[in-house]
Amino acid sequence: MNDLRDAADYGENFPSARAFALSDAAASVVVITGGSSGIGQCTATLFARRYWRVGLIARGAEGLVASSREVEAAGGRVAVGQADVTDTVSLGAAADAIVAVLGPIDVWINCAGNGVYGRFGDVPEAEFQRVTDVTYHGTVNGTRVALAHMRPRGHGSIINVCSAIAFHGLPLMSSYAGAKAAVRAFSQAVRGELRLERSQIRIGTVFPAAVNTPFFSHATSHMGWPARPAPPVYQPEVVAQGIWQAVVSGRPEMTISGTAAAFSLAARLMPGVVAWCVGRYGIERQTTQDPDACRLQDPTLFVPSRRASGVHGPFGRHARASSTHLWLVRRWTMAAELFTSVWRDRAARPDVPSLPTHPPPACDREPGDSGARPGAS
Repeated sequence: MNDLRDAADYGENFPSARAFALSDAAASVVVITGGSSGIGQCTATLFARRYWRVGLIARGAEGLVASSREVEAAGGRVAVGQADVTDTVSLGAAADAIVAVLGPIDVWINCAGNGVYGRFGDVPEAEFQRVTDVTYHGTVNGTRVALAHMRPRGHGSIINVCSAIAFHGLPLMSSYAGAKAAVRAFSQAVRGELRLERSQIRIGTVFPAAVNTPFFSHATSHMGWPARPAPPVYQPEVVAQGIWQAVVSGRPEMTISGTAAAFSLAARLMPGVVAWCVGRYGIERQTTQDPDACRLQDPTLFVPSRRASGVHGPFGRHARASSTHLWLVRRWTMAAELFTSVWRDRAARPDVPSLPTHPPPACDREPGDSGARPGAS
């Protein structure tokens, strides 16, 4: 009911998406950092199916080559830029190279991130700093580069991929939780500045729950075993669809999945209960001894992987491939926008004098008429 094919109809029929309608999609360009695997690669493929031109930025050459082939197979035109998001100069150069091939940037998606698992005291300072630099400062740098390209044209959209962990941090993920919380606050602050400027540039933040991607294979673990996602787990296609909906709807913040929405609400209304629940996620609940997960371990905190990682991780056996929450949000938003569009069209119509509701007074007839004059008996 809510697979990725539904997103095409959403983009075509959704009133706010007229700037990105499929009829104009040949001129629409999306740039995705962290586009060589996981959510980034999955999102790139989705946009390619919607006939967008796709720019990919990542550190690893092997992953970029594999991801670009997937985009081309989906029918999209692609350009790549090899850069570390912590290096603003190389990131800007990569963006310039992509623009030279594909044209001006309409949408920029900050998706790069990494993680370290372990007790705060067990995580070396350099590793903690690296997670902050990539996950938070990488988003800041990407936003800076995107704004530099969008300001001269006066429009564009930036999507920052955050996490439900921003609503309440999980134990053993202190560096990642802190970075994602910073991403949310940063996005809110810059969004407010753009409103003060009356700018047409939009910044949206999306909050997925745990996702079955190679993130956990690339994460460094100080827990004795490889890390695994906290259930329930979703497939990356669900997140890609949520990112697409965030782009076409222009919502400032959007939870992806009912799990993320419920977690956000509970963190506000029952913070003590949430703190007690997440406190139960110790080492045994965030590690795995699965042979496939152990075999795929390839920490990439400081160096990129030398192999293509793909979209999915080793935790797909019980991962959810759809989200009723996203489907309901899509339908509700479409209905609200349709109502607003109709109301605006009616309000814009010129006033037309209404026809009289009573008959006109009868006129006297000329002499010789067979009809009687008013008052005749």
